Amino acid sequence: MTKRFILALAFTALAVAPGSVLAQTVKNDYGKGENWLCRPGRTDACTVDLTTTVVAADGKLKEEKWKTSPDAPIDCFYVYPTVSNDTTANSDMTAGTEERSVIHQQFARFGSQCRLYAPLYRQITLTALRANLSGKPMAMDRMMAYNDVLDAWNHYLANDNKGRGVVLIGHSQGSGVLMQLIKNEIDGKPIQDRIVSAMLVGTNITVPKGQDVGGVFQKMPLCRSANQTGCVISYVTFRENAPPPANTLFGRIPGDKLAAACTNPAALAGGSGELHAYLGAARTAGSAAAEPKSWVTPAQPIKTPFVSVPGLLTAECVSNDKGSYLAVKVHGDPKDPRADDIAGDILVAGQVQANWGLHLIDVHVALGNLVDIVGQQSKAYTAKQKKK
Repeated sequence: MTKRFILALAFTALAVAPGSVLAQTVKNDYGKGENWLCRPGRTDACTVDLTTTVVAADGKLKEEKWKTSPDAPIDCFYVYPTVSNDTTANSDMTAGTEERSVIHQQFARFGSQCRLYAPLYRQITLTALRANLSGKPMAMDRMMAYNDVLDAWNHYLANDNKGRGVVLIGHSQGSGVLMQLIKNEIDGKPIQDRIVSAMLVGTNITVPKGQDVGGVFQKMPLCRSANQTGCVISYVTFRENAPPPANTLFGRIPGDKLAAACTNPAALAGGSGELHAYLGAARTAGSAAAEPKSWVTPAQPIKTPFVSVPGLLTAECVSNDKGSYLAVKVHGDPKDPRADDIAGDILVAGQVQANWGLHLIDVHVALGNLVDIVGQQSKAYTAKQKKK
């Protein structure tokens, strides 16, 4: 297998048939609270500080507060991406700082719209990926990861759901696991009626070219309105001026009949829209290309964990010979005091890995849009239920 295939497999598909011999392992008990990163009504990885500094183009800063909604009418069920630094090929069931951090960055903010559920699962680790890339592969059990999430989902349905609508949210490996879960357990089955939407970000969800349903899912279409429910939001991000290269990991499907789904969270009906990003305030040297030294010049202290940059980013779904992807445009202005670029490119030995696009911040760049969509879908779903 090529390095490209190994990476794409580990981060996105995880498509091993149920019943595989790889799946024979000890099950987790999801009745135990420690096997969940987030559950309602307790202090855990989702009870974190989400205060944001809004950085205006004129350099002015203001704080944006955030609060949870304990009486939210729907639930959100989240499967996190590849983050574990455990030394084994599959992670253990002890939450590390990396699992808690990605909850903080990608998921906790949805608590303003829904009750939050996030199971721990024995995912394929970064250690295993690095080992494969170095030519010393480790035996990865992809079905262990899938079966953990399946068990957590079934426990949630049996003990917590109580007929409520639910949004499925994932990124990268997490989206791959949820894609399999939907395909095997939800698509076209009665439980689909409870799916408010599925947000499968940072993976290739296949649809027939020019269509919104078909491909990997036969009954769940792509979302084209924030009032549409039972639908799928999926995209992969690349800079507008750096489209997917020939060796891209995302956005391109072999053959001429299928395409990678692209639904723009900033404009579900189509066209361009402004991204409501929530980006990390701290800038880590070496983590991304062309990092600004500060969010504003002259530098001002930012004490919040996140920043928002209204008017700086827009996006549009693009479909061409490069692939199907969300093209992110940065509207930097050298004449104003705000930073003119954002971090997010993957670097190896100081070189941008163009085949990854902005995979690191797929969720971050549109998080505000996604949260708003969940709020609107929640209202639409609740209204439909009252009419039944």
